[in-house]
Amino acid sequence: MSLINVTNLTFAYEGSYDNIFENVNFQIDTDWKLGFTGRNGRGKTTFLNLLLGKYEYSGYISANVSFEYFPFPVENKENNTIDVINDIFPDYLHWQLMRELSLLKVSEDVLYRPFDSLSNGEQTKVLLATLFIKENSFLLIDEPTNHLDMKARKLVSNYLKSKSGFILVSHDRSFLDNCVDHILSINKTNIEIQKGNFSSWWENKMRQDNFELAENEKLRKDIKRLSDSAKRTGSWSHEVEKTKNGTRNSGSKVDKGYIGHKAAKMMKRSKAIEQRQQLAINEKSKLLKNIESSDSLEISQLAFHKNQLAELDHISIFYGEKIVCADISFTIDQGERIALSGENGSGKSSIIKLICGEDINYTGTFRKDSQLRISYVSQDTSHLQGNLSDYAANSGIDESLFKSILRKLDFSRSQFEKDISSFSGGQKKKVLIAKSLSENVHLHIWDEPLNFIDIISRMQIEELLLEYSPTILFVEHDREFCKQIATKIVELKI
Repeated sequence: MSLINVTNLTFAYEGSYDNIFENVNFQIDTDWKLGFTGRNGRGKTTFLNLLLGKYEYSGYISANVSFEYFPFPVENKENNTIDVINDIFPDYLHWQLMRELSLLKVSEDVLYRPFDSLSNGEQTKVLLATLFIKENSFLLIDEPTNHLDMKARKLVSNYLKSKSGFILVSHDRSFLDNCVDHILSINKTNIEIQKGNFSSWWENKMRQDNFELAENEKLRKDIKRLSDSAKRTGSWSHEVEKTKNGTRNSGSKVDKGYIGHKAAKMMKRSKAIEQRQQLAINEKSKLLKNIESSDSLEISQLAFHKNQLAELDHISIFYGEKIVCADISFTIDQGERIALSGENGSGKSSIIKLICGEDINYTGTFRKDSQLRISYVSQDTSHLQGNLSDYAANSGIDESLFKSILRKLDFSRSQFEKDISSFSGGQKKKVLIAKSLSENVHLHIWDEPLNFIDIISRMQIEELLLEYSPTILFVEHDREFCKQIATKIVELKI
């Protein structure tokens, strides 16, 4: 066991006036299984890069361990997987690699196939196995679940549960709950560490938020009372002050004693009340510092002229001679929230392409009204560029609604002036979701929309879908999201 000490850490990107971190202090035990959570853009990946020594900063980070970052960059993906592993870690022992691959249920034959021929899930598992055969390192694991289906996520989560000595960035609640024993959270104004998994951290956060909200309400009432009292007292003392030089106590001379003394007392009391008011305001300003904005969002989906929007009857899809999925039957009715579920390669994206109107080779019967309007959110964000105003104009959506949704998903106003290409992965996905929610359509189709999106925003999106019940077909491997949202699950088998 050793410790990683972070002392007075302050960092801002070159050319930025806003610090990502400011005088941050905390301590990490290298035996912990540490879950790392926080809103998109708060600096999770930045902190990992600071540990890796990629940026200059003020303050101190002291550690007696080396750091290894996941995912490793793979430059020659056309090489066989075993050669890719050798490039990353030339001194590995083959038996150790085979032990880790076995735990991840990856067969040995993948080592002798080109790395780029592996599925995204297989690539993730191979790189994780390579990561864990590096000894005497503290591991920085950045969002390993993005290309894993539910079954693979459970497997990798169990794998990490058996390990220790890592920081894990993930936005999957079930994944975190299963495999971490501490939570490192980047809040609005500080960084804190708590023992336990994500659910216990969230429960503590909600309890603290509710306490702060109750205290805030009491302070608001107290401040109003103090303010009203101060105004009355100020007015009273001001009136007395005006008369102290012009009042005749006996009728024969001006009394500057009693009345002057009374006025001074009133002024002193008024000032004391004002000071109490200011103290209350100062105390109030300390509250709500870490309460995350989670205002509900609003959408208005178009009503369709009939209840059934689409029907798939014994659909099988082919790529050349290869069958992707077989004998799929389901309907999409208004108000349904349908989760397409299945392992990677089971044909989920192909079904989506068929419904969206792409030229797909299939057998069976597919029915969709020609007037049906669909909003599609893809997995790919690489095409996003330019500023948000131009993007809204080019997309034909209401800019104010679009930006209002982004604001409620934790976009700062300064973010609106930046080029979308500079956004984090999670912020880019929020742009696609906000665009989709701003479109006048009958059906939303989202293909893995939550990749890179932070947990709090996921919860907001859940609340939205539950409140307004839009018709939606989605593919998502976040088990908790599917549990909360889906009214119907269509399981695809390989």
